[in-house]
Amino acid sequence: MKRLFKKTGLKRSGPKITASGLRNTFDRRAMVIGTVQGGIGALLAVRMGYLAIAENEKYRLESESNRVNLSLIPPRRGWILDRNGAPLASNRADFRVDVIPERLSEPEATIDQIGTLLALEPDRIADIKQKVAQSKGYQPIEVASGLDYEQFAALSVRLPDLQGIVPQRGFSRFYPTGCSVGHLIGYVGPANAEEYDEEDRNPLLITPGYKIGKDGLEKQFEQELRGVPGARRVEVTASGRIVRDLETREDVQGDPVQLTIDGPLQDYAARRIGLESGSVVVMDCATGDLLCMASMPSFDPNSFSDGIGSVEYAMLREDERVPLRNKVLQGLYPPGSTVKPMHCMAFLKEGIDPNETISCGGGRRIGNRFFNCWSNHGTVDMAKAIYQSCDSYFYHYAQAVGFDKVAAMASQFGLGKQFPLPVTSQFYGTVPTPDWKLNKFGREWQDFDTVNASIGQGYYLTSPLQLAVMATRLATGRHVMPRLVMNTPTRGTDQVDLADEAVAFVRQAMSDVVNGPGTAGRGRLPLDDILMAGKTGTAQVVSLSVSDGKSGPWKYRDHGLFVFFAPFENPRYAGAVVIEHGGGSGAAYPIARDVMTFMFDPEKGMDALLKLEEQWGGTAQERLEKRYAAYAAERGATVIPPPRRDEDIFDQVEAEARLDAARTQAIADDAIAPRPDPTASGSPPPDAGLPPSSPIAGEE
Repeated sequence: MKRLFKKTGLKRSGPKITASGLRNTFDRRAMVIGTVQGGIGALLAVRMGYLAIAENEKYRLESESNRVNLSLIPPRRGWILDRNGAPLASNRADFRVDVIPERLSEPEATIDQIGTLLALEPDRIADIKQKVAQSKGYQPIEVASGLDYEQFAALSVRLPDLQGIVPQRGFSRFYPTGCSVGHLIGYVGPANAEEYDEEDRNPLLITPGYKIGKDGLEKQFEQELRGVPGARRVEVTASGRIVRDLETREDVQGDPVQLTIDGPLQDYAARRIGLESGSVVVMDCATGDLLCMASMPSFDPNSFSDGIGSVEYAMLREDERVPLRNKVLQGLYPPGSTVKPMHCMAFLKEGIDPNETISCGGGRRIGNRFFNCWSNHGTVDMAKAIYQSCDSYFYHYAQAVGFDKVAAMASQFGLGKQFPLPVTSQFYGTVPTPDWKLNKFGREWQDFDTVNASIGQGYYLTSPLQLAVMATRLATGRHVMPRLVMNTPTRGTDQVDLADEAVAFVRQAMSDVVNGPGTAGRGRLPLDDILMAGKTGTAQVVSLSVSDGKSGPWKYRDHGLFVFFAPFENPRYAGAVVIEHGGGSGAAYPIARDVMTFMFDPEKGMDALLKLEEQWGGTAQERLEKRYAAYAAERGATVIPPPRRDEDIFDQVEAEARLDAARTQAIADDAIAPRPDPTASGSPPPDAGLPPSSPIAGEE
């Protein structure tokens, strides 16, 4: 090295490199690196300690959630029962399958595969695809329910290849009498996005298979019927396959709701309406209990519970008889002559002598216009005016006392009122008065308004429920209020401000309508010891220049109405029948006759119904199913009837047998129960916001 420096002439610069210096440099660098590594190790140790101690619960839960799957078990809905404890809405064991759109990798192909496995109808597959495309991703969509075990198993074994498909065994809603209770009970269905948000995104609402009340009493009593969900913990593999059950907490079924409805009567009345469109309401005169609220044509709530298809819904939506409307609560009709007995109550209160007469020559001239009566009745007193339904009498005396007084009596009898019932919607109707017309239309009340209103036409609009309440108060002379749920108190049975003599007089005249020389002789009960009283009514819907009301297009025919009570001597039941465009009252009172016959003699009433159903082509439910099959066939769709399990049929037959026995025993023991002590009750004001019918004179 020294020779090298000498040869090149270079001189050494810097400190001399020695073994000791190198060793010191290495030690310093090792210390720095060791310090850095120690710091990093300390940080990792601290972090690991933090994760192991402070974050222990969080990561333990996440780890557990990867190993354990927790799912909600939809609670069974509470039953809706009739007054005797038989189910109007119950639950049945069910194999079903739902799809969760956000979990589908290939929605179209997956749905087609499910359709093939379950042999679904093409229109049903199309409906499912449409719903998947339009729905929120998290919202489960029902594919099919009521599956047999083989179908359920075929899906279950293919789950690894069918991501987003949720087959499960649970309970579905079941309505034993089908369309007979469609409007009354309503139906259930999956919660929509709005309902999900309204309940603060309650996870129960998007649990596959869970449904909430959508209409009728199912919706009104949702919280009582809902119950408490259960939960299921299972150990799963990384792919989601279930290894074993860990723990299950059973659901708590919802509370039952017991109605005042008599199940067999409800079913009978709905079936007895037959091919007509209308409603039947029956009340207990002693308590105000609503025993029947039948509205037809209706829909099968089981179809909605199972997931109604677009073809079936289109059939219901397009029907001019509006099967989706509850006619008991939302149908409004001119009451026609059914209000004449109540109007006579107003005349008596204002001092009109019931023996005073007028002469009916086929009508009456009011001002410069002649108003027809439906017949030429000759000399007419108040009783004859009721049982022969003489329009001329009411033209005259409504003018004499002023319609304000008559309208006040109508309100006292429940017309134009809403009642304290647990229903989603009631229509007020209209009891017209001079002030009402001025406020509504800005026009003064005229003589022809009094004439039209005196016979239940013109602006008068009432619901079948209101007519039934009116009939009950006519029968009893008491302020009876309707009641629908058994555990609610009986309301308002205090005496109406009427003299007993007036009530007795009007009741006798209403008996003569049916049992004397009146307009409803064919409505007499086929029972030797029981008389029914009532009043017919025919309400025009178009002018006589357009239709005679009895023929021609269905929508131009007159409505037929009948209010009634029985037994005449000591009324126990009262009600109303309204038949839309039935051509007159002759379409209504035969139904009331058969319904009351069924109440007092079920066997005789059922015999009459079965003979009629032979002519009509089956029960209401059977005719609905046939109509749907024909409607679907016209549109190229195939209808496969849902399976009906033997145990369902057995349960229904058993329930009906128990109810028949209970009602027969009650009738046998029926000495009219004493009425409860009266209690006062108020009512909401009449509605002035609905359009009037045409101001035309009526015809009985």
